[in-house]
Amino acid sequence: MEDYFLWYKAIHVIAIICWMAGLLYLPRLFAYHANVDAGSKEDITFQVMEKRLLRIIMNPAMVISYFFGFLVAYIYGLSALGGWFHIKLTAVLLLTIFHGFLAKCRKDFERGGNTHSSNFYKYVNEIPTILMIIIVVMVIVKPFE
Repeated sequence: MEDYFLWYKAIHVIAIICWMAGLLYLPRLFAYHANVDAGSKEDITFQVMEKRLLRIIMNPAMVISYFFGFLVAYIYGLSALGGWFHIKLTAVLLLTIFHGFLAKCRKDFERGGNTHSSNFYKYVNEIPTILMIIIVVMVIVKPFE
């Protein structure tokens, strides 16, 4: 397995980039979607875009990120992972919770039951950015090694 370590790591990073792109883009779609009337042509277009983004890009990217992330951690050696890894993993779990929140919001739009404003989605759009910064610092700098 170690022979393919760098390939696994590359796949993990590619999947993370895809997942992050979706986590950053979906709330922006919701911000625009919140300003259209339920049942309108624009509403239906946004629903299709949001559903495809979540199901075709974000969900598979999240699963692949987890799979190859744990594989890389296993090969690296779980005992060699310091406090930085626990903070990183906590931030990843928070991203996963945020992902679930976005999936719920998409369902709310689909049912015509969105209760959040455009500004709300613009503000929550910063959550994945903050978590991403924490994750990158933990992985690159490893401040608690």
